[in-house]
Amino acid sequence: MKKRVSLIIGVIVVIIASIALVYQNTKKEVASKRPFPQHTVYQSGTIKPDNVLQEEMDDEVADFYKTWKKKYLKQPVDKNDEYYIFYNDKGYAEPKNAVTVSEAHGYGMMITAIMAGKDHKAKQNFDGLYRFYKAHSSKNNPSLMAWQQVKNKKGEIINTPGDADSATDGDMDIAYALLLADQQWGSKGDIDYLARAKDIIEAIMLNEINQSQSLIKLGDWAEDKDHVYGQSTRSSDLLLNHLKSFETATGNHKWKDVRDEAYTIIHSIYTTKSDNTGLMPDFIVQSKGVYQPAQADFLEGPNDGDYSWNSSRIPWRYTIDYLLTGDTRALGQIQRMNNWIKEETHGNPENIQSGYMLNGKAVEEGNSTSFVAPFLVSAMVDSSNQLWINKLWSRTIQEHDDDDYFANTIKLQTMIVVSGNWWSPESNT
Repeated sequence: MKKRVSLIIGVIVVIIASIALVYQNTKKEVASKRPFPQHTVYQSGTIKPDNVLQEEMDDEVADFYKTWKKKYLKQPVDKNDEYYIFYNDKGYAEPKNAVTVSEAHGYGMMITAIMAGKDHKAKQNFDGLYRFYKAHSSKNNPSLMAWQQVKNKKGEIINTPGDADSATDGDMDIAYALLLADQQWGSKGDIDYLARAKDIIEAIMLNEINQSQSLIKLGDWAEDKDHVYGQSTRSSDLLLNHLKSFETATGNHKWKDVRDEAYTIIHSIYTTKSDNTGLMPDFIVQSKGVYQPAQADFLEGPNDGDYSWNSSRIPWRYTIDYLLTGDTRALGQIQRMNNWIKEETHGNPENIQSGYMLNGKAVEEGNSTSFVAPFLVSAMVDSSNQLWINKLWSRTIQEHDDDDYFANTIKLQTMIVVSGNWWSPESNT
């Protein structure tokens, strides 16, 4: 009897030791290599808010991340190993049963990779987001994501029936997030992040870039030979720093051509259409080889040629490349845009309206955080903006009645950047 008890105890001890070893190995395997906060060193001469301590900014980001995650990170009822970002929280999206889009998914994957270290579930959440992306691929290329998902009558989440093609910005953010994940956790686990990033980057080049013009298209549904949609772009899809990272990760120098063309487009619109404001239109088309703002109702609505809900992201999206690389090709446009909005609002962020014509006339009243928060990032480029960036920070961290998925998700990402916690896959702290 004593021998049997001793044997049982010995077995239990071995099991416990094995579990402990597995736990330690697992813990080591998923440890974050670049945990939040990172305090990235941006381009010399750039600024942050100085009316708040660095630790306080980090805490504000971490606290709002928790709020954002609780509200928007969801799981399908029938898939406990998947996650998605719920974007239809105000019920505005069509159809009414829409639950997410690839844009939201890309944002969620980037945010999750950046916040690792502060959030012990970041890798679990990221991998679940990855699995959801792979389960909802575009009909045109399995490495791209269908642009929208809906909930059917059974409660299952499926691609929007008859509309399972892609939107370029979502795919670009997903690819960038996978590169971040490779640097954050390595690629030797269940998901080879780097290999999967290269897959989607290759698919973007094949299906979402106009090959003869090195032009970022609207999605994989726009064919190069289509003289309207195949030769147009969304200004907020000109993700300049993403393009550099894609080239570095793949060694494909076609990405340099795409990046150069993106800068050419920005400069062309700025110098010919908005030299007084620096504003960019939601959509850009070509007319006889010349880039122009799109006409009303080109794709989404009457403000397609204005600085509206798509291009509201530009002060954040364009400035990141300057912060991380020092590339000055869009700096004039960024400075003009920032100086104009500061003058237009008399230095009061509460006066920023929710959309403008390129000449600076407001087209939609309101003070949505979607339009306010991105100017936080563009304000970083010049020390003369110190009082302005302080005011923008104070306004951005407030809660507003109109804040929804779009506003709150942009808010979180701009807060990450301005607090010094955004980094590129090839950057050093």
